Amino acid sequence: MDNPGKRLIILSRDEIEALYGRPCFTQEERGEYFSLTPAEKGALEQLRFINAKIYFILQLGYFKARNMFFTFDLHEVRDDIRFIRNRYFPDFQDAEPDITKVTRLKQQHTILKLGNYRGWNSKEQSKLEARARQAATVCSKPIYVFRELMHYLAERRVVAPGYSILQNTVGGALAYEQRRLAATANSQADQSSKEALKRLLADTQGLHEITLLKRDPRDFSNHEIRREVERGKQMRELYELSQKLLPHLKISNENIRYYASLVDYYSVYKLRRLSESIVYVYLLCFIQHRYQKLHDNLIQSLLHHVRKHSDEAKAAAKELVYNVKVATNADLQKAGKVLKLFTDDDVAGSVPFEEVRKKAFAVMNASELEFVAQYLATRAGFDETGFQWQHLDKAALRFKLTIRPILQGVEFTAAAADDPLMEAACFLEEACRSGKPLGAYKEQEIPLRWIPEKMKRYLYVRCEGNRKRLLPDRYEFLLYRHLRYGLEAGDVFCRDSVRFRSMKDDLLSDDQWSNKDKLIAEAGLDILQQPIQTHLKDLEEQLETRIAEVNRRIATGENTHFKLKAGGIRWTLEYPSDSEAVNHPFFDQLPQTDIGSVLRFADRECRFMDAFTHMLGRHSRQSPDAPGLIACILAWGTNMGIARMGQRSDIGYHALVSASDNFLRPETLREANDRVSNAIAQLPIFRHYDIGDTVHSSSDGQKFETGVRTFTARHSPKYWGLKKGIVPYTANANHVPINAYNIGADEHESHFVFDILFNNSTDIQPEIHSTDTHGTNEVNFALLHIFGYQFAPRYKDMYDKARTSLTGFRHPSRYGDAIIKPVRKIRANDIIRDWDECRRIFVSLARKETTQSTIVRKLSAHARNNRTKRALWEYDSIHRSLYLLNYIDSPALRQHVQRALNRGENYHQLCRAVSFASFGKIRFKTAFEQDLWLECSRLIANSIIFYNASILSRLLEHQESIGDMQAADATKKVSPVAWQHINLHGRYEFLKQLDPINVGAIIRELTKIPINHEAPLAA
Repeated sequence: MDNPGKRLIILSRDEIEALYGRPCFTQEERGEYFSLTPAEKGALEQLRFINAKIYFILQLGYFKARNMFFTFDLHEVRDDIRFIRNRYFPDFQDAEPDITKVTRLKQQHTILKLGNYRGWNSKEQSKLEARARQAATVCSKPIYVFRELMHYLAERRVVAPGYSILQNTVGGALAYEQRRLAATANSQADQSSKEALKRLLADTQGLHEITLLKRDPRDFSNHEIRREVERGKQMRELYELSQKLLPHLKISNENIRYYASLVDYYSVYKLRRLSESIVYVYLLCFIQHRYQKLHDNLIQSLLHHVRKHSDEAKAAAKELVYNVKVATNADLQKAGKVLKLFTDDDVAGSVPFEEVRKKAFAVMNASELEFVAQYLATRAGFDETGFQWQHLDKAALRFKLTIRPILQGVEFTAAAADDPLMEAACFLEEACRSGKPLGAYKEQEIPLRWIPEKMKRYLYVRCEGNRKRLLPDRYEFLLYRHLRYGLEAGDVFCRDSVRFRSMKDDLLSDDQWSNKDKLIAEAGLDILQQPIQTHLKDLEEQLETRIAEVNRRIATGENTHFKLKAGGIRWTLEYPSDSEAVNHPFFDQLPQTDIGSVLRFADRECRFMDAFTHMLGRHSRQSPDAPGLIACILAWGTNMGIARMGQRSDIGYHALVSASDNFLRPETLREANDRVSNAIAQLPIFRHYDIGDTVHSSSDGQKFETGVRTFTARHSPKYWGLKKGIVPYTANANHVPINAYNIGADEHESHFVFDILFNNSTDIQPEIHSTDTHGTNEVNFALLHIFGYQFAPRYKDMYDKARTSLTGFRHPSRYGDAIIKPVRKIRANDIIRDWDECRRIFVSLARKETTQSTIVRKLSAHARNNRTKRALWEYDSIHRSLYLLNYIDSPALRQHVQRALNRGENYHQLCRAVSFASFGKIRFKTAFEQDLWLECSRLIANSIIFYNASILSRLLEHQESIGDMQAADATKKVSPVAWQHINLHGRYEFLKQLDPINVGAIIRELTKIPINHEAPLAA
């Protein structure tokens, strides 16, 4: 970036060609792009010569496809010229429609006017540079800035300049941003601050201090958490420095995370080679991000241990109650005999009571009788809560050892300044620091206001003189439990955290929001620029019209898939069948090939190896070794691990470790995945995977059990019983896995739907997105609509969802006897009143100040009377209602949603097949290692899909060229998700010279064998 002699590499050659290359139309596309509107026909009539007219239609068609003009040789476009002649000028026989440069430029000017576009000029260049600099403050990834510029040009209807101009603009903006940050950091940091930051790169006790700080805890063990607390103490002073200096840099939280990640990825050697001032910026960002992540780790550990002890106490209490009930039930028969003594006529009334007692104790001893009597006196029940506290008494030493260090390492706060729970937490923290036992304090010294009245009976015990004495261990655990409740409900915060800070801290500050109009315009969210009253009026018209239309079609029988059940109340929808089988029989005809050859083929075609740069950057003389890197990708992606791959391949362990450590990082793997995904998108078969003529994506989580202890693993009793695991959450579009995250098994998938779409960095940009019921919540319709996506989930029970969630702008009584009618009226005033705060949330997301998972989780935890939450929920309900009506009315929509979700499930099957080692149990411990596994397995799956799609594309081209349209239609319906022809197992030989995969030879062999048309094909 700092070297003006070298341009920044943003796109691969294939991506540049896809963006700037002249479009090559199919016969169907020629009919679409070379068709003329009345205005275009009028412009055509102004031209005198047939040659000029043909050239005009050529330029116009290419401009419609790319919004650019192209220089081309006429022999390159002979098929297009032939089509135009046959359609518009069948009698014209001139050889080539050649024209002068002046005429060509005049035609381009006319085309710009017709499309309401403007040409590129120096005035636009200055505006573009300003936009690039603004985008660089939000995110300094070159591809992000590049896409923002392309979006900006499309929005302003300006013809995009050449790639080299955009390269220079992006590179210049990033270089400017680096200089700005360096200068600001250098001027704001005093000498002592700079020395403190330099010490992070100093060599102490054989390891650099920064290396020690990078280490994440491996699990929730006491040793790991204490070490994390110590790191927090070490970083406290530097964190306060970052809090003071970072606001002066005026960068987004996304950029803070990005610059922090550079410290994670770069070696100390490389950091020392960079400019001192820019290293200060990176280190400040790293300290802030790591310190906040550290607090997230500590608080998650607190929640884990409190939940664990609570669950153990509940389980122990239930078991005790069960055992007591079994024992008591066995004694009830004896108790009945004792009771009969009072009705026995053989026992005279004059018999002393002592004699009766003796007879009773002969049946049951005194203790057994007392227990049964107590059982009956309490309505045949037991105080299970009391049993829980008895179990916690025995666990007191364990929870003190694990939770007390966390309490001392985290500073909690609450919304109210005088919150009694915070008073108690501060008191307990001080007591722990002083080393004075809680039982040594007088009761009047201990804060008690926070204790709920119903819990006091369990916190006190009667002692001599009938005095009540506080049980300190129970007091302490109840405090931890209430801290947990407060953190989960959003009532207790930690300002030094990300996940657990207040929602206000996640959004744009009041000072930033004072320039809201400018921020909204920069975000490009057009809906937010409209007055909310006008916007709601448009939505009201749409929704009320749709309610009337859907009910009319049901009443007249036009909606034939809508079926009323007996009684005319409950209804069902028929779902058109649609399936896309994995491992389609077509691939049985292909020769068997090993997975290493498939990865080599994908690299040869997509150049994904170019994404793997050395940790030391240009300062390293070591270039990536393709066989070694492929071995590492397979080691991680198959869940095998480097050590086992060293045993099962012809590359040794030490060479694999070196290659993995130097070249494999989540960011390089994501870029490699993007290259393969983009290459798939350029294949001829790709557009035939569109659903309803659009890119329709889906996202879903896949459960993987972990075979070792790990900090990120969580319980999911439904899937793993008492074991733990992680959930790779993947977005899939046209069979391509475009993005993926690892999330916790205890996290709701719906919290990540927007994030996974918004942070998709491939060229495959979906228009419609589907999930199952787990991907739905009260905000996703609103969020995705604002950002230009159509959310299209599949609900488990559509009748129940429509019955309870459909809303309208009028009272339900106004809809008469309509079968589909709203359950309540939309509270439009709630939306209007708090729309500004909703806009603040949307713009904060657009500027990457926060993430959807953070916002939605906190909104979901807030009390029901939260005004912003109510406004957002109401706005979401409008778009959800529109979708429900469309879903009920459209069999095609239901089919498309099901088809998109099926593709996600098919991809999951491929992932299972790829990650076969260790019986499918993930063996990697840290979050970093799990991210490597996720991205490597995705890269392997992507390469398989690319290989299959390449074969299908070449076959499709052959079939279309010979006019075999029936076979071509069958090929278009074959899913590329297949692996029965690929050997994933056995011994791996990466150094052996093998013949590369020859797709041409495969096609020549295939064309001798007819496609199995009887096999089930996807619709």
